[in-house]
Amino acid sequence: MLYDNKDSSSLEKYSSAVTLSDMEVFIFPDIMYSLVLANIMSERLWKWRDDPWFSKISDKKELKRIQRLKQYIIDNFAFNLDLDTWGLTTKEKELSRFSKFIDVDVLAKSNALFGYEGDKYYFDIDIRRHFGLDKYSSNIIPYWKTETLEAMEAFRFKDGYVKGAGECVSFSTLYASAAFAIAGIPLEKIFLLATPLHSQNYLDIGDGIITNNRRIVTKNMWYNGTELSAKARRAMENEVVTIVAHNSGYIHTMYDGATIDPDFYKRLKYGLTNFLSTEITYEIFANFLRHNESLRCCFQIAHFRNGKTLFIEAEKAYSRESTCKFRVGDVTQQNLLLSIDENEFYTEAKPDRFVLRVFEEFFKNNKICSQNSGHINSLKRIFIDSCLKGCDITNDLVKFCHIIPRLPDEQKLSDCKDDCGGNCKDDCKGAIYRAPTACAPINLDNVKSAADAREALKAQRKTNQTADLAFTAFRDLSNSPWKPFIKAAVERNPVCINSVNNLGLDDVYKYLSELTEESIYDEPVRLAQPDEVYNYKRGDGLEKAVALASIYINRESGNRASIDTDGKKVKLTCGKQEFLFDTKKKLSPPTGEDWDS
Repeated sequence: MLYDNKDSSSLEKYSSAVTLSDMEVFIFPDIMYSLVLANIMSERLWKWRDDPWFSKISDKKELKRIQRLKQYIIDNFAFNLDLDTWGLTTKEKELSRFSKFIDVDVLAKSNALFGYEGDKYYFDIDIRRHFGLDKYSSNIIPYWKTETLEAMEAFRFKDGYVKGAGECVSFSTLYASAAFAIAGIPLEKIFLLATPLHSQNYLDIGDGIITNNRRIVTKNMWYNGTELSAKARRAMENEVVTIVAHNSGYIHTMYDGATIDPDFYKRLKYGLTNFLSTEITYEIFANFLRHNESLRCCFQIAHFRNGKTLFIEAEKAYSRESTCKFRVGDVTQQNLLLSIDENEFYTEAKPDRFVLRVFEEFFKNNKICSQNSGHINSLKRIFIDSCLKGCDITNDLVKFCHIIPRLPDEQKLSDCKDDCGGNCKDDCKGAIYRAPTACAPINLDNVKSAADAREALKAQRKTNQTADLAFTAFRDLSNSPWKPFIKAAVERNPVCINSVNNLGLDDVYKYLSELTEESIYDEPVRLAQPDEVYNYKRGDGLEKAVALASIYINRESGNRASIDTDGKKVKLTCGKQEFLFDTKKKLSPPTGEDWDS
C-alpha cells in the first residue's frame, strides 16, 4: 500500500524513510533499500564517475572495479558512530512509536538498542560501554540515523572532520548504490545484510565480496587472519542476519512475509555459504595462528640457513610481519625468516612446541575439508602434545574455516499465513507488522545517469512501495508527501532543539540566519532536516525556517507554525512572531494540519 495521509501506520513508515534510524530500518526493512535508490537518484553520486580515479573503469573486471570504488570511499569518508551527531532518545519513546508494529519482548531479543547483546563476544565487551552509553541511564538510546550520500559528504563541514563520514548502514547503502552506478554491478548481484549490531553487503561476483564499513573483504582476505578480517568476521560469527534487502524485495528474520524473490535468496545462501567455508591448507592454518595470538606459544618454525636447521618461536616470526610485506604460511615465509637476525634462532627445537613443518607436510599429503568429520579426526590425532592439553585447537580451526550464516529461514516465512496472528512459529511471535505483497523487482536496466534513475523509479513507484519510499528518502518534496518530512523534523531532531535551549526564539533566528546560505542538497526540490542544518552549519532559508519551526513547536507544545514562500522569500509565523529568510528552493510547504505534530 502506498502512502495514505490518513493512516497513522503509513505516516510512521514514510516518516521513518526520512530519518532512517537503525531502529526504523529494523522495524520497516523496505526503507533500507529505499535509501540505496535515493543515492542512485543523486547527481552527486554519478559525478564520481568524472573523477580521474574512475577513468576507464568500465574496461576493468568486476573485482577491479570494486577495488577502485573501495579506495575512493576510504580516501573520502571516515567511519562515525558517536552519540552526539544525531542525538539521543529513550526506549519508552521509541516503544510508543512502534508498539503497533512489534512486541517489546521480540524487540529485546533482536535489536541491540533494546537489550540484544549477541553471543559471548558482545557480552564480554559490555555493549553499552562499547557504544559509550554507559554514562547514561539504561533507558537512553541513540538516534543512529542512516545518512544520505549528501549528508555523508557534508561531514567535512562539521567541526573536527576533514572529509565525509557515516555509520555502518550508511556505508552499506552507499556501497550498494555506488556498486551499481559507478562500478556497473547489476542490482540483482547486490544483497544488503543487516544484523542487530552491524550492516554489510554481499556482492555475488567471483568468489564473493563482503563490504564492511569503508572496506571490502574478498574470500582470500576473509581467511588471512589479520585484524581487519577479524573485525569483518565478527557479525557473521556472532550474530544472526535479521534483514536481507535486495532489488527483488526483502526478508526479515521475525516477520511472517517476505518479498524477496526465492531464486535470488537461494543464490545468496549458496554464494554466502561457499564464501564462509574453505579447505584447510597449511597457509590457512598459518592464517589461523595469526588470528589466534594466544595459540602461537605452542608452535615453532624450522628454518634452513647456512647449511643447518634453526628454530624460532612462532610468535617472533608473526611479530616480524608488522615491519615487512612477508607472511608466515605463504610463498614469502622464507623471505620473512631470512629478514630475522640469526641470533633470534635456536639450534635445536624446543621440546614443548610443535614444529610447523610437520603441519606443512601433513597438509601437502592430506586434503582437509572443514566439513568432513573423518578429515578433522585425522587432524586431531596430531595434537597430542601437553602444550595443547585442554585446548581444543581443532574445533577452533574448524570454526575459523567454516561459518554457517544464520540467515532468515525462507521456509518459515513461506509457511506462515497472514492471518496467523504471529502464532504460527515461535520466531514469528510478536511480529505484528506484515510485509507488503511481493511485486516485480526494481528495474534499473539501461539507467546511465541520475536523471535516468529518477525517471525509471517514477514509472515503478505506483506498483512498488520501495520505489515510492525512495523519493521520501531522497528528500524530494516535489515528488513525496510533506507530512512525513515535517513529522520527522518536529519529532526526531534533538541535536538542533537541545543545542539552542539557552537562546530565545529571536536569538535562535539570528543564529540560523548567520549560518552559511547553502543547502547540502543541490537540487531546489530537496530539503535537509533541522539536525543536518545544525550539524553542518549551513542551509537554505526554507530549511532554516523548518528548523526554527521545529524548535518553536517543541518549546510551545500544542502550538502550530506556518510557512509561506514565493520562491525567493520565506515567511515563518510562530504564534504572533514572524521571521523572514531567503530561499532558492522551488517548493511550497503546506499549511495547517501538516504542522500539527
